[in-house]
Amino acid sequence: MSIQRVLTGIKPTGTPHLGNYVGAVRPAIAASRQPGVESFYFLADYHALIGCGEPARIHRSTLEIAATWVAAGLDPERVTFYRQSDIPEIPELNWILGCVAGKGLLNRAHAYKAQVDKNNAAGAEPDADVSVGLFMYPVLMAADILMFKAHKVPVGRDQVQHIEIARDIASSFNHLYAEHLVLPEAVVEASVATLPGLDGRKMSKSYDNTIPLFLPRDELKRRIGGIVTDSRAPGEAKETEGSALFQIFQAFASEAETAGMRQAYADGISWGDAKQKLFERIDAEVAPMRDSYQSLVDHPARLEDMLQAGAAKARRTATPLIGELRAAVGLRRLGGASAGQPSAPAPQKSSRATLPTFKQYREADGQFRFKLLDAKGQLLLQSRAYAVPRDAAQAIARLQAPGPDLAALLADAAEGAPADAVAVEDALQLLAAARDN
Repeated sequence: MSIQRVLTGIKPTGTPHLGNYVGAVRPAIAASRQPGVESFYFLADYHALIGCGEPARIHRSTLEIAATWVAAGLDPERVTFYRQSDIPEIPELNWILGCVAGKGLLNRAHAYKAQVDKNNAAGAEPDADVSVGLFMYPVLMAADILMFKAHKVPVGRDQVQHIEIARDIASSFNHLYAEHLVLPEAVVEASVATLPGLDGRKMSKSYDNTIPLFLPRDELKRRIGGIVTDSRAPGEAKETEGSALFQIFQAFASEAETAGMRQAYADGISWGDAKQKLFERIDAEVAPMRDSYQSLVDHPARLEDMLQAGAAKARRTATPLIGELRAAVGLRRLGGASAGQPSAPAPQKSSRATLPTFKQYREADGQFRFKLLDAKGQLLLQSRAYAVPRDAAQAIARLQAPGPDLAALLADAAEGAPADAVAVEDALQLLAAARDN
């Protein structure tokens, strides 16, 4: 069975609400429990700096969101759970990707276009109040995703464009520097991708129309009572289409419960009774998590320990990849060698390629292989077949820092004995020296 990597995150700029829960947290946690899934969850605190100049708010929201995920059933032992700003490889990758991302691509990003449209309508300069962070937001999001070679990214429908941009950027990079990055796919739970808020618009902190996830019962009931409805009286049939109350109910209910509520609308249920049903359904799911959430918020050091352990785990994936990408784009040491190793010979100026290279590819039978080429493009090593690309990539990583186990690594990875074992060893030594930054 091939391993699927699933990644998602939430920007800590406010208290987690029902929209965050049904649109990101719940489906991502459910995915993490499926066999054959490797899950990455992060707190997108770098993203939070865009348009939020309130440090205390970001800090508090980071705590609340971390507590929400754990209370909602996230198992930090099973998944990789980390804070974005604890992974220094991510901003480095952000810059590398920014150097291949087209400005025209970013001009089409929804958030940037919305601000430009707003400025044009107000008669202001098109880029008024547009920070570089806002404009580059999709590139940083691409770095978040591509850093961990995620296959699936659960998002709301309004975020699908960002995944498409990440795919475009990854394709551009791979075209220039060979196949290093995985192209991700968006996963949208169609019925709850974008949850409406109290006023019927998308539930969002920016609209101040949210229902916080872990409100006390009485306050939850009061907030639900504030959902905007129409003026149809009890006994008068009501439309489910366009009803924020019905959409929120559907996000929490089973198919049978949803069908029952749809029939109640047709039968003319009063809005008060419909809101009571919605309150009871939400509270039934949220109540078992409230005590755990509050305990974690009251003991933040427990969460910090989880995040630090998760960051260490995440960097075991991120550090080798950023080294691979640095070498791919030419950020290499100039003929240096690691301690205790002889200096590798410097390539001639006339050589078109400065280092040996690994090329990973997929065969027609669906198997994955790689080959090691010298600086002139001559084949040095052909790998055996691997069922999934991650296994081939890990074999490449082991060969690039082999230590004394080179013979065993070659026996495991190669398809037959290399024609020139000495040339292979010299090539790997060159790569190891280049990666020792």
